[in-house]
Amino acid sequence: MKYDIALRLDNLTVRHGPGCPCCVESESAVVHMERNRCSRCGSIWAVRNISLRVREGEILGVVGESGSGKTTLMKALYLDSDPVSGTYYLGCYQGGEKNIFTASLQQRKHIRNRLLGMVYQNPHLGLRMHFSAGANVAEKLIAAGNRNVASMMARTAGLLEHIEVPVSRVKEPPRNFSGGMQQRVQIAKAVANNPPVLLLDEVSTGLDLSVQARVLDLVKNIQREFGVTMIVVSHDLAVVRMLSDRTVVMLDGRIIEEGITDQIMEDPQHIYTQTLVNSLL
Repeated sequence: MKYDIALRLDNLTVRHGPGCPCCVESESAVVHMERNRCSRCGSIWAVRNISLRVREGEILGVVGESGSGKTTLMKALYLDSDPVSGTYYLGCYQGGEKNIFTASLQQRKHIRNRLLGMVYQNPHLGLRMHFSAGANVAEKLIAAGNRNVASMMARTAGLLEHIEVPVSRVKEPPRNFSGGMQQRVQIAKAVANNPPVLLLDEVSTGLDLSVQARVLDLVKNIQREFGVTMIVVSHDLAVVRMLSDRTVVMLDGRIIEEGITDQIMEDPQHIYTQTLVNSLL
């Protein structure tokens, strides 16, 4: 693998349900699948044969409607769930030669705590709502092995200041915060250990437009400042257009189109992508 590939994913498949010969065998699946659900056994093929290449410092957008498999893809990349099949490599982990899906539990913890950052659509999944904002960020530092209290306090204060959480509220729990501020605390926690790869799942969904713009500006500033490789998931093509260098479009658990973001916006090839783009205009 070349050094400039930050993330490589080959033939990722995630299935919810037991599967059966009708949907496991690709030739039969064409007949027996209702979108991404098997009509015989009811299994949902949330992601099927997804392959990605993301270069260092690149922002890859992933767009698609609800149920297209975007969040399942992100959970697999962050090792929140186990796939049926597929291989997954990070350029910053063992030279990009070790399939992370076969890594031990201890290795996976190392990868999640040091090499990956995750910002969930629902802040309740990424934050401890009864801990203070500062303690949430410090938790990520501790998980990566930091035991120097002074350095953790300085890092936490610096990050929260950077994302515009008032100093007076650092000791407050995120349950007291607005949705936009909760997302900013999540971002601070995700980047606390300077991970080379940051995953953002619908980071601006449900926020007021003005708050959404500030969160997206924060994401862009982080990428410019630290050169972090990012995968940004959204059902909103406008968000992906603002942030991403390249875009993949998902439907029913598969990638149906991919390319440079401007190309996708200006000359979409798939009829579904054309519908998405037209809805943006």
